[in-house]
Amino acid sequence: MNKPQGPKPRAFDPAEVRESNYTSYPPLHRAVNQTRYNRRLGDHAGLTNFGVTLTRIIPGGQSSYRHAHSRQDEFVYVLEGEVVMETNAGAQVLTAGMCAGFPAGCGDAHRFVNRTDKDVKLLVVGDRTAGDEISYPDVDMHAVLGADGAYKFTTKKGEPL
Repeated sequence: MNKPQGPKPRAFDPAEVRESNYTSYPPLHRAVNQTRYNRRLGDHAGLTNFGVTLTRIIPGGQSSYRHAHSRQDEFVYVLEGEVVMETNAGAQVLTAGMCAGFPAGCGDAHRFVNRTDKDVKLLVVGDRTAGDEISYPDVDMHAVLGADGAYKFTTKKGEPL
């Protein structure tokens, strides 16, 4: 007889959450963005209104292409290592204990690049507002968050990728 399963425990070790370098970017833009590994802690905890991700960027890697969200807030806290934050204003070195926030619609395209010989760990928190659009100023890509929770990627002119 199968016993009904109760709710997931509220506390857990992040190491129990599978780490993946999967990206939903289209094939043309995928490889360069598989140099970071995510543990989707918010998903593991059953959160649906916002995401919490533990991101590990390997030496020479990046978090993503530089991007800006139209409707989603994003917050990044550096847990370990030294990382270069690239924004519209230029590059800034962040070390463990520093953080950055990007309010929805601010237009400040950002990414994090590991230019050291050691892994970097970031805690990334962002909401999941429907209809969010992501602009990528450095590559010919644009994304829109669909009702199904998946991003649809196109070129900046709206052609499918």
